[in-house]
Amino acid sequence: MSVKLIDLTGQYNEIQKEVEESVINVMRSTNYIMGQEVQNFEENIAKYLGVKHAISVANGTDALILSLAALGIKKGDEIITTPFTFFATAESIERVGAVPVFVDIDKETLNIDPALVEKKITERTKAILPVHIFGNPCDMDAINEVAKKHNLYVIEDACQAIGAKYKGKQVGTLSDVSCFSFFPTKNLGGMGDGGLVATNNDDIAKIVKALKNHGSGVLGREALKLLNPDFKDDAEFVEGFEKYYNYLIGYNSRLDEMQAAILNVKLKYIDEWNQKRRNVAVQYKKGLNKKFVFQKETENSEMVYHIFSVQSENKDKIIDCLHEKGIATGTYYPVPMHLQKVFLKLGYKEGDLPIVEEVCKNIFAIPMFPELSEKNQNEIIKVMIR
Repeated sequence: MSVKLIDLTGQYNEIQKEVEESVINVMRSTNYIMGQEVQNFEENIAKYLGVKHAISVANGTDALILSLAALGIKKGDEIITTPFTFFATAESIERVGAVPVFVDIDKETLNIDPALVEKKITERTKAILPVHIFGNPCDMDAINEVAKKHNLYVIEDACQAIGAKYKGKQVGTLSDVSCFSFFPTKNLGGMGDGGLVATNNDDIAKIVKALKNHGSGVLGREALKLLNPDFKDDAEFVEGFEKYYNYLIGYNSRLDEMQAAILNVKLKYIDEWNQKRRNVAVQYKKGLNKKFVFQKETENSEMVYHIFSVQSENKDKIIDCLHEKGIATGTYYPVPMHLQKVFLKLGYKEGDLPIVEEVCKNIFAIPMFPELSEKNQNEIIKVMIR
């Protein structure tokens, strides 16, 4: 028996013809950058999410960096976030010169604990960056209430949560700006890197669009005026050469045309695939009941189970048993952000955030993907409870 943690073979077989035709059409078009497929994808996913602006970028990390930069976050600013996340969340904060301030998590949902956020707010705090970890929506009402009280931005890291809902609304639509990743193993994954910034704010959208493309041209000039209202420039561009007039130090962060074509196909299936993930989760919980601790899905949320995590004090023994049977596992995450070596300068020490530290000792992931067969799932359950 051999079961991967995330197996994309079944998904590819299901959509092979559609995907290959879409990629071949791009190849034949010879239009590989910022073409019709990218435009279509941005329109399609904006409609799916229910947002005004959906801006495709090169990857989820860039989506985070560009969002922070578009909000004017700079050196010395503080961003409150979770210590239980992939490194890119905290890395992006550092990348724009700001300081990540870590707040412990809720031991049941594994998301940032809103009740602890307000205590960490200082005069340097500019934003709260919650992560819908493993596709489980955060308590956005509580987070937004604190942010509004203290005049802070909210940036959703929804990189693992496409299609998840909070009180009937899509995650990624509950804040000033949100970020998604289309890494191949994500619920909506490309066949390479990809990311998205979503917002209903016209100014944020304009700045992100400028920054993703070297801060140049008309958009670059308009973005600079938004970031620096005192800037004035009405110079005429040489027609056809607008991209050679630069106003901001930006990035080269564009979604590839072929990836957009692939994502346009996959987007049609995302709700179906997410429901299958939820079905797998139901069976896991039923079969493993009372022997493991599961991530809690709150009543007003719809989780999409990017990862199916379990917690056990016998973690190492169970993992060994699974591996003996050819069943893959994953550890998300072995080291919380505040104890990562790169953040030693921030002065955190073991014991500062006890809940996340305990979770990281006991948590691991078992196979989760829409095509996981009932037979294989039952075998996984059997090995884990014996």
